[in-house]
Amino acid sequence: MAKAPTRPEAAAEAAPKGKSKLLMIIVIVLLLVLIIVAGGVGALLLLKNKGGSDDGGATPAATAPSASPPAPVVDLSKPPTFVPLDPFTVNLRREEGDHYLQTVIVLRVADAKTGEGLKAFMPEIRHRINLLLSSRLPSELFTTEGRELLATSIVDEANAALGFPVQTDARGRTTSTGPIQAVLFNSFIIQ
Repeated sequence: MAKAPTRPEAAAEAAPKGKSKLLMIIVIVLLLVLIIVAGGVGALLLLKNKGGSDDGGATPAATAPSASPPAPVVDLSKPPTFVPLDPFTVNLRREEGDHYLQTVIVLRVADAKTGEGLKAFMPEIRHRINLLLSSRLPSELFTTEGRELLATSIVDEANAALGFPVQTDARGRTTSTGPIQAVLFNSFIIQ
């Protein structure tokens, strides 16, 4: 028994149905990809707008810990007050030979009233700074990063002398919320 040959019209009808199903699947997949991409772009734009608004929304970059602390906002209507300290001359910790550090430090505080209030605490502040300076190795102070770390440590010690506790963040860095905002080195000589 031999099969009857198929009619050419039936073969012609089967081919377009297979092609139309394949074309339909491709169109559906392309539409799904387009919808996913459009949704991703829309979500990205919403997150960007939310982070840039004044409602306090945080962007993913703002929530991730950064390498450097955010810059403090300076109110130009109330300029900061600078409290100069007498020069410090200390022997540094020994590495290979005797080295000493001579530096002139200025403390930046929020206002003049705070600057005047520091005078009562100045002996303890100077003592803590003196101990901190003499505990450093010369090699630690040759780099800019070492000096910045020293300045941060001085801010923490001075605020601790005033009774403001030093807090440590998740990365182990210290943050101080006391009245002393920054330490500036007007002179820094290592010999």
